[in-house]
Amino acid sequence: MARTRVTFDSAGIEIAGHLHTPDTPASGPRPAVVIGHPGTGVKEQAAGLYARRLAEQGLVTLAFDSAFQGESGGLPRGLEDPAHRIEDLKAAVSFLTTRGEVHADRIGALGICASGGYALTATGGDHRIKAVATVSGVDIARQFRLGADGAQDPAVFQAMLDAAAQARTAAARGEEPAVLPIFPETAEQAGALGGEHGVDGFEYYCTPRGAHERSAKFFVWESVDKMASFDAFYAVPLIGDRPLLQIIGTRAVTSWMAVDVHQRATGPKELHWIEGASHVDLYDKKQYVDPAVAKLTDFYTANLGAANRTRSTAA
Repeated sequence: MARTRVTFDSAGIEIAGHLHTPDTPASGPRPAVVIGHPGTGVKEQAAGLYARRLAEQGLVTLAFDSAFQGESGGLPRGLEDPAHRIEDLKAAVSFLTTRGEVHADRIGALGICASGGYALTATGGDHRIKAVATVSGVDIARQFRLGADGAQDPAVFQAMLDAAAQARTAAARGEEPAVLPIFPETAEQAGALGGEHGVDGFEYYCTPRGAHERSAKFFVWESVDKMASFDAFYAVPLIGDRPLLQIIGTRAVTSWMAVDVHQRATGPKELHWIEGASHVDLYDKKQYVDPAVAKLTDFYTANLGAANRTRSTAA
């Protein structure tokens, strides 16, 4: 498997990505999958892991950093803009259509965590995406408004909107606005704020387990009011007859969102449960990633076609 650094344009912003291509020769262009990272992630973390694993199964894969984050361009740094995140996914599809090793009519999408919601919206509006899958998929706007478990006190988000408004006013006056820290300083503080889900996130992003120097540690407050009225699931019915696979852990507190999506989908759909996995376990833990990759391989092979390999690369 070869990994190549690539760049492409997304609404005027340069996006940095890693294109993963199988080592085995192919008799023609291959199916490909665009892979989006979690809300605070970068292409070197969970998205890159899944990109590499799926490329080993014969797919061309593209993992990339969203605009305003990672190695991609865009100001202000640390902006989580749902509209642009969706544009990034569509731009990634556009980039793949220009590659000779990719069959332009056999492109799928994979969204992990927040990119799960973005991938659903992008697929609803872009018929070039022939199949879409999510791993621990969420609507990040719902998660901010309602909490990871859906039970957050509404006053929490109202307070965040207050802070976002104050930050915009500060910027208009030429002052340096505050930012929204994503993680507390310790795992204990993460647990007090977000329970087991908070601890899982802290351990992945803030310890040697999965930490990366370019992974977002804060959002600018403007991100919050951009999420106030965003609805990643509104476009789910527009996916229509294109196949949808959602992979979720049985211990994931966010699973209620995947159930919501499943109920909204009108075409071929599957909600696939990984026994014993939490939301974050599916980012990197081999005992859960292995069955997820196997399921994704079957899904993309069935719906994007065989990989046109000249010799077997079975896992």
